[in-house]
Amino acid sequence: MKRLILAYLAAILGTHAALAAEPAAAPVATKPAAAKPAADAETLARGKYLVTVAGCNDCHTPWVESPNGPPHPDMTRMLSGHPESFTITAPATLDGKTWQMAAAPTNTAWSGPWGVSFTANLTPDAETGLGQWTEQTFIQTIRTGRHLGRGRQILPPMPIPMYKHFTDEDLGAMFAFLQSIPAIKNRVPEPLPPVAPVPPAH
Repeated sequence: MKRLILAYLAAILGTHAALAAEPAAAPVATKPAAAKPAADAETLARGKYLVTVAGCNDCHTPWVESPNGPPHPDMTRMLSGHPESFTITAPATLDGKTWQMAAAPTNTAWSGPWGVSFTANLTPDAETGLGQWTEQTFIQTIRTGRHLGRGRQILPPMPIPMYKHFTDEDLGAMFAFLQSIPAIKNRVPEPLPPVAPVPPAH
């Protein structure tokens, strides 16, 4: 009995030590997406449906101009986030009354009182996307509204207040689908802070 209790305590302490040693700003997983077990067809179909109806492509897939209609998502770059080649260095100039927000032509960068936010690369690229994320990391990011579930705040227009109501099963299926799509290497920039207001001249 004593041996069982000691083994149980060692397991608990080992778990807490592993969590404490986890880096605050690095993905939890270390294996690339290809090493993860493949999800079943039903889960992938469910995930694809949820990602589609949740409008993920509306912001995470760069838009392109259309000669025969309005701009639309470029599905050759599906869910790869704000293009790294499209450099934005400062928030848009807005008066805060008539216009509160502005979007880039790609619909992947948004400017507002928070500064500038760039939509993330959701493809399973190991270096620039979700390739080293785990399902739990993805779920915690949506649940908490924080990058990797513990980092910086996820900024507008990401609808975290709505998405956090997905069930764990829903989010797991969405993550499985995102891990199954083609990986696209595209390093999305970090958010830009808002411009400090200029004090009135005396």
